[in-house]
Amino acid sequence: MDDLLSISPAQSAISVSELNRQVKTLLEQGLARLWVEGEISNLARPASGHLYFSLKDESSQIRCAWFRQRQRGPTINLKNGDQVLAFGRVSIYEARGDYQLIVEQLEEAGEGELRRRYEALKKKLSDEGLFDEGVKQDLPELPERIGVVTSPSGAAVRDIITVLKRRFPSIPIVIYPSLVQGETAAELISEAIATAVSRNECDVLIVARGGGSLDDLWSFNEEIVARAIHDCPIPIVSAVGHEVDFTIADFVADVRAPTPSGAAELVVPDQAEWLRSLSATAARIALLGRRYLEEKFQTVDWLSRRLTQGSPAAIVARQSDWLRNLQQILTGAIRHDLASRARNVENIRFRLLQRSPAISVQQSMQRLSTLQQRLSGSGTSAVDRLNVRLGLAARALDSVSPLATLDRGYAIVSDEETGAILTDAAKIKPGSGIRAQLARGTLQATVNKADTGSSHDS
Repeated sequence: MDDLLSISPAQSAISVSELNRQVKTLLEQGLARLWVEGEISNLARPASGHLYFSLKDESSQIRCAWFRQRQRGPTINLKNGDQVLAFGRVSIYEARGDYQLIVEQLEEAGEGELRRRYEALKKKLSDEGLFDEGVKQDLPELPERIGVVTSPSGAAVRDIITVLKRRFPSIPIVIYPSLVQGETAAELISEAIATAVSRNECDVLIVARGGGSLDDLWSFNEEIVARAIHDCPIPIVSAVGHEVDFTIADFVADVRAPTPSGAAELVVPDQAEWLRSLSATAARIALLGRRYLEEKFQTVDWLSRRLTQGSPAAIVARQSDWLRNLQQILTGAIRHDLASRARNVENIRFRLLQRSPAISVQQSMQRLSTLQQRLSGSGTSAVDRLNVRLGLAARALDSVSPLATLDRGYAIVSDEETGAILTDAAKIKPGSGIRAQLARGTLQATVNKADTGSSHDS
């Protein structure tokens, strides 16, 4: 409790719409559809065709909604104060939060005893295993003849014939007439089923009648009819009343159809669709047949080749071919090997010749002679070139050599004391000693007079 009080309102609160939605879900999932008995009050008939009223007893009441698409039978006679049995599911009208019963079927309260008998027989037969799936038979894929147990003058038989002729008109239909309402109807229905069994002319039976009240449909809730259906070796489709009507016959039959027209659609395929399927199946079978035959032909050919190959003559022929091929291969291999060996011998001989001492000495002598010729030629050429260059250099030196100048009568005069070359008479004093270098020899003299003019007397 303390934990709940500690949660703030903002964390735990939901909207009113969410509350109504959750309650509606709980009611619809928690309660199965059920029958409720009570007195009608507050009946309203709006223009929509829906009926709204309350069901009440001595101490309580519940709102009810019976929508137009669920209504059948003489609802115009319904009035306040009627005692009825309402079948439906409990729900909530979210906009107002009203708890209500959504009615799917309505019956007079006088049928309550029939309802109790219905539930008792249903439980009994269920306990005996008459409703078990394991005892039910499969319907034929394409029946050769269809039997119908019903009233020959009712709307149900007309609906069945119309649908059967539309879907597969070539299948014959056999009608086993019977009353489907009244005190003797249950016995007559059982006898009609027995007749169909004794004749053994149909592959499937439809047991049918149109809609009505619980009392109108009661013949199909009798034990004699239930056991006749269960014991019938012919597969039976039950088509009694409307989709919301469930009779004991529906539970015992091999297949239950919601309406007589629905039963007709269940027992035969659509002819055009069936023919297309048959054509496709035939094409597949033909293809598989061709493939099968081709495989068998290939197997026969293979076995035939093996038998032929296994004969003594064939074996000898194959061995002869093998020996000839082997001989050709060996001959070719020997020739190739001999040719290869000959090439190797030739290569070795050539290499030996290349490495022979005589050849080596001869080649060396040739290389030496060549080198001598090249050396002699290159040496002479080099000396000649050097002599030419030396002569040119000598002439160049002679042209600038002081000795060559002296040969032409000139002398090199120097101060005897200092050895300095004299080129200016003004730089020597009279009485000074000088030395004159001639082309051949040297003279020593004393300066008597220095003339600084153009004359060169000393």
